[in-house]
Amino acid sequence: MKKFKSKAFFINSILIHIFLSIFVILVSWQFFEPAAYNFMHNMFTAKNTGSDKIALIVIDDKSIERYRWPWKRDLYAKIFEYLNTYSNPQIIGFDAIVSSTDKDNPEADKKLFSTIKNIDNLVVGFSPLLQKTATNEPDYEKEFNKKFGIQVDTTQNPFNFSKYKSMTQFPTEYFNSIKYTGSVNTTPNASGYIVLGDQIVSINGIKYPSLALRMYLLLNKTDSVTLYKDKIVVNETNLQIPSINSPDAIQNFTKYYKVIPNTEYSHKKYSAIDIIDSLDNIKQGKPPIIDPAEFKDKIVFVGANAKASALGLEDALPTPMLQKHPGVDIQATNLDNMINNEFVKQTTIIQDLIILIVLSTTVFVLITKLSFFQSLGILIAIAIAYVAFSSICFMHGLAPNVITPLAIQLVTMIFGYSYRFILEGRNKEKIKQAMGKYLSQDIMQNVVKNIDDIKLGGKKAVVTVLFADIRGFTSISEKLTAEEVSVILNEYFTEIEPIISKYNGVINKFIGDAVMAIFGEPIQDINHAKNAVLCANEMLKKVDELRDKWLFEGKPKIEIGIGINTGEAFVGNIGSEKRLEYTVIGDMVNLASRIESYNKVYKTNLLISSSTYSYVSSIADVIKISEVTIRGKSKKMDIYEVLRIT
Repeated sequence: MKKFKSKAFFINSILIHIFLSIFVILVSWQFFEPAAYNFMHNMFTAKNTGSDKIALIVIDDKSIERYRWPWKRDLYAKIFEYLNTYSNPQIIGFDAIVSSTDKDNPEADKKLFSTIKNIDNLVVGFSPLLQKTATNEPDYEKEFNKKFGIQVDTTQNPFNFSKYKSMTQFPTEYFNSIKYTGSVNTTPNASGYIVLGDQIVSINGIKYPSLALRMYLLLNKTDSVTLYKDKIVVNETNLQIPSINSPDAIQNFTKYYKVIPNTEYSHKKYSAIDIIDSLDNIKQGKPPIIDPAEFKDKIVFVGANAKASALGLEDALPTPMLQKHPGVDIQATNLDNMINNEFVKQTTIIQDLIILIVLSTTVFVLITKLSFFQSLGILIAIAIAYVAFSSICFMHGLAPNVITPLAIQLVTMIFGYSYRFILEGRNKEKIKQAMGKYLSQDIMQNVVKNIDDIKLGGKKAVVTVLFADIRGFTSISEKLTAEEVSVILNEYFTEIEPIISKYNGVINKFIGDAVMAIFGEPIQDINHAKNAVLCANEMLKKVDELRDKWLFEGKPKIEIGIGINTGEAFVGNIGSEKRLEYTVIGDMVNLASRIESYNKVYKTNLLISSSTYSYVSSIADVIKISEVTIRGKSKKMDIYEVLRIT
């Protein structure tokens, strides 16, 4: 039964720990891990600024100061003319969505459309939408997919995530002018940060690439990708983008780069107005502000981010690097990751669980096997080592959970030390109970109460000592086997022990078939003499009951004799520093033992000294036995036989 209870206690403790751990994991993943990821990414993953092969042309505050927003589209046309005619970049990404014509400036629109129609390496942005937008949309989607769709092999990953129902519709002239497009959609995580890039979006089951992925495909003259459960593979180059399936899109963790000092960009940024002025200067035969050679064979992104504008032109989102990270730089970062094959890969759930289980088990074992300070020191070292390990992982593009394992370690430490404390308490209680079978429970409690002050020594006190002995037990035991003797003694002692305790007595020792009990110490009792006599009277009655029972069982007739004396004695610990015994010492103890021996002489059962009688004369009828010679005493003395308790 005890083993069953211990096993049940262990199992229940483990279940409580598991449920508590699950709760901590869920809370940590929701509230703490995103912040930890941002910090670790910023500190250890973003080691360099973005590639110098990528440049950004941004409609910034400086540009808006010259030309008030909204811009006529012939200004955009100048940017693209500058790039296409004079710079010859590898590819151009237009991080903007043109969803309508400018009815007030049709000539400006015409200029833009005619300019970009001649550019074969331009990829423009579009946005997937959650709702239907037009009655002719099915036809538009069909034409859109026919012109801009890519080949996506979903055989290895048939995950269906058709969250979007339509896309932004381009004006007809714009639709006919452009040759490539990609989604500029970005989805924040639960904390509102752009950590994941939407690489493949699905609109009514048709899958489209992001702006950056479409640019990468164009750079490598392919339009074919294969989706796997954990990666996107570009078939032509075998680029493998670690990915996760999400209801929003097939996403990957973006590896951000350091921000260039005194800017908000990780790639070199040029003001759009400087590009426009440079084009005008070139046409006028003047030196350009920005040499077109700056962009030769480079990847160029064109976008807008003007903070000072009150017209919603600021395109900035929170990322691990910045609270307001320009969207055009986020798009450039996505492509930069692909070109340099630099990605952040998060540990899988299985790997996370293995880390948590191994860490939790190790912590629990250390707590149960080592001392408190040893285990605490090692556990602190483990926590520091795990943070260092996580930092190294982030440096190499692997993102493990940082806070959750530490939280689980803390939970396991609290649980482990609590479990150890409870278990030690239970073990101590078992030890106390076990030792209480060798020592009196009262003495045991006194020891525990003064555990820090145990030493040799004691005090003088007036106490009453009771000796009880089985008459003729030596001759009786000769007729019985050792097992039969032990059965009789065990039953006898089992019955009288609670009687002694009932009257505030403490069994000091068993001496063969005899028992010695103390009244008055260590349990304080001013009526110790009376209680000792009352205890003796009840012991005799109990022996009468046992004798009848034993005779019925065919066991020998047994009687006991009891001697009681009251007087001053030394009470306390005697022995050595390594072995102590709580006892009572003095002449009055010897006298109690010798008084008990006179029961055999006078054929009595209960004899008390005159000093004890002085305390109990009001409750006991006695016969005085005068002038008894006590061995070791020069003078004779009176003792009393207790006949009954009045």
